[in-house]
Amino acid sequence: MSIRPVKHQSTAKPTMEGAGVKLHRVFGFGDPSLTDPFLMMDDFRNDDPNEYLKGFPWHPHRGIETITYVLAGTVEHGDSLGNKGLLGAGDIQWMTAGSGIMHQEMPKGDFAGRMHGFQLWANLPSSLKMTAPRYQDVKSIDIPVVVDDDGTAVRIICGNFWGKAGPVDGVAAEPIYLDVSVPPGVKKRLPVDTYRNAFAYIFAGSGTFRDASTPLGVKIEKEVNGEELNIRDMSGNRTLVVFDSGDEITVQAGDKGIRFLLVSGKPIEEPVAWHGPIVMNSREEIMQAMKELQNGTFIKAAH
Repeated sequence: MSIRPVKHQSTAKPTMEGAGVKLHRVFGFGDPSLTDPFLMMDDFRNDDPNEYLKGFPWHPHRGIETITYVLAGTVEHGDSLGNKGLLGAGDIQWMTAGSGIMHQEMPKGDFAGRMHGFQLWANLPSSLKMTAPRYQDVKSIDIPVVVDDDGTAVRIICGNFWGKAGPVDGVAAEPIYLDVSVPPGVKKRLPVDTYRNAFAYIFAGSGTFRDASTPLGVKIEKEVNGEELNIRDMSGNRTLVVFDSGDEITVQAGDKGIRFLLVSGKPIEEPVAWHGPIVMNSREEIMQAMKELQNGTFIKAAH
């Protein structure tokens, strides 16, 4: 077994999207090869309803798939296919935009006003950019949870892991998408297919991901934009860790445990042309999409 070293580490940055929703961008609109086949990930976490209730009104998507995972509060969904849904705590929504879809997402907090969730964008290969749009909701009760002898718990959202299969399937990137909780002080090794790109996103607790050349327990510190980052500290909350090649990762949980998303997928390795919520392979395809939005032909009747 070969341990995947840490290739890149950064913290999610505050930003604003939709009609004024304050969230943190984990990655996106940078170098897409770093996380290929994943394009963007947002952490929408807030305890103030005034900062998220305006939501994400009707907007287009083309050329991608989105996976939305809600931890607290609810998200109402509506789209041009006629779908309507309500995501609650622990629920998943998978949407293939394909050739084009219009939709809206309106977050609402729980009884205490809390809202927390993640949205991940997965790229579509050129052969599927113009596929028919699809939509699926998955309830929390249908997501398997596997608990190891040391107390490590893994919710399997997509893909196969530890002998269980997640309920979300049909995503072109064939992701393995896991919600991992490791108890305080526990050292855990988790397998990752050698031929996949992989990243972890820490959103609770703290811990250390081991480099191949770093003894366990040694802090991994890097400088990003002049700031020292250390995922063992509680300030390591909202930390993205992108791994290099190998077939497993090793994490040492801190004194309050650690919870993180572990996501991997097969790289597409194709050109990326990007304009907001539309992701194609060339500038010409982007211009065509914009033209269709203007003349009302963006949504394909055949679909």
